[in-house]
Amino acid sequence: MSNLSSKPYQIGYALTPKKEQTFIVPSLLSHASQNGVVLTKIDPTKPLIQQGPFDCILHKLYDSDWKQNLQDFASRNPNIPIIASPESIDILRNRISMLETVSKLKINNTGVPKQITITEVTGLENLKLNFPLIAKPLDADGSETSHKLHLIFDKDGLKNLTAPFVLQEFVNHGGVVFKVYVAGKYFRCVKRKSLPDISEEKLVNLKGSLPFSQVSNLAAAGGGEGCKFEKTEMPPESLVKELVEGLKEELRLNLFNFDVIRDGKNKENYLVIDINYFPGYAKMPDFESVITDFLRDVVHKDINCGDN
Repeated sequence: MSNLSSKPYQIGYALTPKKEQTFIVPSLLSHASQNGVVLTKIDPTKPLIQQGPFDCILHKLYDSDWKQNLQDFASRNPNIPIIASPESIDILRNRISMLETVSKLKINNTGVPKQITITEVTGLENLKLNFPLIAKPLDADGSETSHKLHLIFDKDGLKNLTAPFVLQEFVNHGGVVFKVYVAGKYFRCVKRKSLPDISEEKLVNLKGSLPFSQVSNLAAAGGGEGCKFEKTEMPPESLVKELVEGLKEELRLNLFNFDVIRDGKNKENYLVIDINYFPGYAKMPDFESVITDFLRDVVHKDINCGDN
């Protein structure tokens, strides 16, 4: 893949300090440089048109000034790819619009858990949802607050929640979640331990709510069913690929991951429970070569970046 005889591709990146620390690591910079890709830090407080030149912009910032900066740059440089369009990213920053994209795909044996939006903590008597529930902040913006999830066992568990939030039916799934990482033409599915199953018998003795940070204590206390992690089979690759291609087209994104669980009541059925733009790739095997190849493909226009 090396292309050192020609001018290297200049990739400008604008990331939060935390994201920069975990993504712009020496191993990536070295591999990218050896393959004709130079990653250059952007100052988001200054006009993009005064920086560069860039062959591609890679970003994960959300404030309005940055969006305007991007828009000004794109209007003057319509042929330079931007990863990704703020409009596409915004779909994943709301936990309702995020999963609506899955429902639009209408892929056999896939779906999403039943969920509703709660805008005020009143009139919650007739939810038409079955406990246990998962309570998630409506905004999925990467903030500390957006990661504060709770497992709700009964109506009393709803009392101390701060609206707006999403209530999603908890689906028993064998204590295993499948994480699918996507970077352009590449995708990889890995399995991770998840929340333990909760039987109806155990649910009777569970009261109120429990923060996700304490859910690991649930199984130890006898509240959750055991997980046979090592023996858990991966989902069919054909189904994963169909989801990947469908979501790429529907979201107009090429750099994201999504979480899938296998329905405990129907082993043939898979539910998407979360989608994230520009997730943590650094723990993924060969992430340096995957990201470098992805960036080269984007510059070559081998990958469509949506509006650009």
